[in-house]
Amino acid sequence: MENALIIGASGGIGSAVAAELERRGVAVTGLSRSEDNLDVTDEASVERVLGALDGPFDLVFCATGALRIGGAAPEKTIRRLDPDAMRDQFMVNAVGPAMVLKHAIRLVPRRQRAVMAVLSARVGSIGDNGLGGWYSYRTAKAAVNQVVHTAAVEFARSHRHLACVALHPGTVETPFTEGYSDSHPTVAPARAAERLCDVFERLGPEHTGRFYDYAFEEIPW
Repeated sequence: MENALIIGASGGIGSAVAAELERRGVAVTGLSRSEDNLDVTDEASVERVLGALDGPFDLVFCATGALRIGGAAPEKTIRRLDPDAMRDQFMVNAVGPAMVLKHAIRLVPRRQRAVMAVLSARVGSIGDNGLGGWYSYRTAKAAVNQVVHTAAVEFARSHRHLACVALHPGTVETPFTEGYSDSHPTVAPARAAERLCDVFERLGPEHTGRFYDYAFEEIPW
């Protein structure tokens, strides 16, 4: 990889991945809401900010996402399900990455290896769900997985060397997971970034449209 575009570069995972890529000699362009006024839930914002870039980028990584939005905690029971909270989760965790894929594909080279990766979560796996709960977040992540898979089918027609994938980074020690990681082993952002960058380097077109974790193990849909 030579040139990377990181969406959500001011977040815990995004900033750590940007730093790790730079350590590996990759030129990084980082975009975020705080630094670039990029709101992934607003298509006009995505089109404006990404439209100002020339590329090409052989890595596009969408590291945006949220677990708790507007004070709404993950639901432990369907009785706590709130339509506004569910809508917020879809906008941030599904619609946002979808808009990034829509407007970033023009920045990806057609005739050489490239990677488009979206930050997902294992809890978005329907096949791996044995605990229940977290309705809005789980459903939004399942939705973004479908967006990634469907986009990969389309992109393969024009970008034959592209891997378009969903990635689970593990439970990373960031404000995002604070208060929700008691039952899961956590890793520092720098270590999570190392593992994700190792996955980036291994991805090829034969992996497109799939869902992987930080150890490059495939996760069921």
